[in-house]
Order: sequence, then C-alpha cells, then structure tokens
Amino acid sequence: MVSALGWGALAAVSLVAGAVLAFARSWSDWQIGLVLAFGAGALISAVSFELAEEGVKVGGLGWTALGLGLGAMTYFVLDGVIERRLAAGNASDDGALGLALGAFLDGLPEQAVLGIGLAAGGGVGVSLLVAIFVSNVPEAIGSARDMQRAGTARGRILLLWTVLAACCALATLAGYAAADAATGQVRSLIDGFAAGALIVMLIDSMIPEAARGAGRVAGLITTLGFAVATALSTTS
Repeated sequence: MVSALGWGALAAVSLVAGAVLAFARSWSDWQIGLVLAFGAGALISAVSFELAEEGVKVGGLGWTALGLGLGAMTYFVLDGVIERRLAAGNASDDGALGLALGAFLDGLPEQAVLGIGLAAGGGVGVSLLVAIFVSNVPEAIGSARDMQRAGTARGRILLLWTVLAACCALATLAGYAAADAATGQVRSLIDGFAAGALIVMLIDSMIPEAARGAGRVAGLITTLGFAVATALSTTS
C-alpha cells in the first residue's frame, strides 16, 4: 500500500510541476498554444488506447460506453456550473478552470486504475509515468497561466493544483485498497468515465485554447503529441 501511495504521488506531482513551470518564466499566448496542442494530442492518444481500448478489453463495450456517457455528462454539467458562476461574477478564467476540472475528472479514475493494477501485481513502467506527465503538465501550465492573468494569486493557484494532485494520489491508494472488489466491469466503467470527461474537456477548453494561441500550427503539434504518447503507450 505504501508503494501504491508513492507511485500515485509521483504521477500526481506532474500537476504541481506544471503550475510551477507556469510561473518559472513568461509564457506568450503562442507558447501556451503550442503546449496545450501537444497536451491535447497526448490526451487523444490516452483516450483512444489507455482508456477506451483498455476499458473494452477488461470489461466490455457496454460498461465502457456507460462510463463514457457518465464522464461526459459529469464534465458538461460541472463545467456549466463553473461558467455560470464566473459569468455572474464577471470573471474571465472559465477556460483555465475547465482545464483544471478536466485534469481532476481524468486524474481520479486514471490513478484509481493505476492502484488497482498495482494491487494485482502489475508493474509501473517508466514509459507510463512519462505518458502521465506528458498529458498532465500542459494542462497545468495553461490553466495556471490563465488563472494568473485573471488576477488569481500564485499562492491560491499552487494550492489548487496541490490539492488536485493530493486527491489524485489518494485515488491510487483507494484503487489499491478496493482492488479485490474491482471487477473487469468496474475497471471499464472507470476507464470510460475518464475518457468521456476528457473528450468533452478537449473540445470545450483545451483544443480551442490551443488553436487560439498557436494558430494553424496547433494541428501539427497536436499530431506530434499524439505520436509521442502513442509510442509511449505501446512500450508501457
């Protein structure tokens, strides 16, 4: 169980690392667009191979589809609540909070599955950890930069991402503890949930922000991110 918490923390710290990197230098809109485009490509790969394909493999299409719908609707509803509250307060960081919400709704089920795999005796490869960093860091950089531009204090931003990282690390521990009760259907439901939330987040927040910042080159960088993450996935 200690090892599960350690691996979970190592994977989740990528969220805090992204927020720190956002403050380490001045990021132009073009640079943020490139980072988000690369991360979007990595997440498309994760949805396709690490989540949807794996979910169908371990629990069947029906359970994965159910999780997909639940994840999509959960993100859609919660992001709508955030958008309405920010609109009422005339705030301008809806996209930033959307990215944070996406990282949270993806990170919890993803790391729960990591804990289940560890309990079942599965190892954690370096390539898997790199793949998690490749997708998490761009989300955190883009979100933290936009939050800072909207006037949120650095301390509050770092606290937010630290809390998100802690929740994700604890999800690994929870997955490890609940592994005996986690059937293939449960795992496919979890994978589908993460995939559904990510798809809606990509279309609503991440890809529009990438295209707005980087312009037409965003499509090329998204393809690069997809290729890198897919390569990592096939070697994990």
